[in-house]
Amino acid sequence: MLFNYFKIIEFKPKSYLLQVKLCLIFAKIKIFLNKDIMIKVTDSAKNKAIDLMKEDGKAGFFIRVGVKGGGCSGLMYELTFDNEINESDKSFEDNGVRVVVDKKSFLYLIGTTLDFSGGLNGKGFVFSNPNADRTCGCGESFSL
Repeated sequence: MLFNYFKIIEFKPKSYLLQVKLCLIFAKIKIFLNKDIMIKVTDSAKNKAIDLMKEDGKAGFFIRVGVKGGGCSGLMYELTFDNEINESDKSFEDNGVRVVVDKKSFLYLIGTTLDFSGGLNGKGFVFSNPNADRTCGCGESFSL
């Protein structure tokens, strides 16, 4: 969770808005100091994404992941296949898969793992987000 930064420096701002702003600053500093922070992609997510891109005639595209307002918990994940990168996008490659995230969504998704759960009780693509305080029962939305 982003608020863990305050535990490290033993600081507790009184204003919630100030806490959020400082957390974003700390997250940006951590990103620049540790380039390994990104969105991880499991083997099952990689294989399913590649299969779906081939089926949709989008071979060679990348995975675009984002966050938008909505859902039971306030924020929802978005996952699409795309082939256009914007100037402000963050681009990573993990497990042989290119993942692109818009600048705003990236701060919510730092350290997230993208997995795929198939089978009878499978949920499809699953986001494991260490920044989420709460997720809804279906796992498609979260809050910080």
